[in-house]
Amino acid sequence: MNKISNFVELNKSEKIWAIGSIHSNLSSFSSIKKYILNNFNSDDKLIFLGNIIGLGESSKETLSSVLDLRFKLMAKFKLKPESIVFLRGAQEEMFTKLLQLQLAPNPTEIIEWMFEHGVNKTINSYGFSTDEIKTISSTGTINISKWTSNLNKTLQMIPGHTQYFLNLKHAAYSQTKKILFVNRGVDITRPLSAQNDCFWWGFQNFSKIQHPYKTFTRIVRGYESEHLNELENSKNNVVCTLFKQPLSNKNVLFGIFKENGEILDLFENN
Repeated sequence: MNKISNFVELNKSEKIWAIGSIHSNLSSFSSIKKYILNNFNSDDKLIFLGNIIGLGESSKETLSSVLDLRFKLMAKFKLKPESIVFLRGAQEEMFTKLLQLQLAPNPTEIIEWMFEHGVNKTINSYGFSTDEIKTISSTGTINISKWTSNLNKTLQMIPGHTQYFLNLKHAAYSQTKKILFVNRGVDITRPLSAQNDCFWWGFQNFSKIQHPYKTFTRIVRGYESEHLNELENSKNNVVCTLFKQPLSNKNVLFGIFKENGEILDLFENN
């Protein structure tokens, strides 16, 4: 994987495949994975729009399956690393911060907040007890450092997992600058380089955008906090949202796009 920039430009793309938040839904992703393996072409690109992990019971297994898809596509088509892109979602952001918990000024409060947002499920999938870290978080930096060190060692033992968290991107866009891919949103008053964490925490009223952002006539995102019932409601003239609430339905959305922002197809797996 390549960590030269927080952004990826997708060059010479026949089709751009984008997968919305999976949230550890291994069974639905397995269906998507099979479809992609059967229909992907050498000039296509693939983007995971963040939140591969979290909320569900199978974070570790889902991430391993995602990385297996990457390996198979790269081997089959001799793809360059930038042909398959992983964006940072809120779940990846929180888990990355958890790996550095010993640096936090208020670790107990941070743990409680993260667990309320589903990070406890990711910890469990790697074989760690949520009750244990809750206790350790109040016992000082040395004990927290030992715990985070063990978690980091566990990641390193699973092929590709450490590299995944070290190489997440903020956004991706086509060579034409017509279509932009993000996890949750952008602040349309700022350039891409000044978005800070808007990409994964979102921006107020982003879903109501009806005008292009800079040169981008289409913005595709993988998560949204509002309730969306129908697949057709996941897109408007500018924003296309590949996410469906409620999470209990275990739906995963993905789509295929052209460099100019045209939506070729939208899919729903459950």
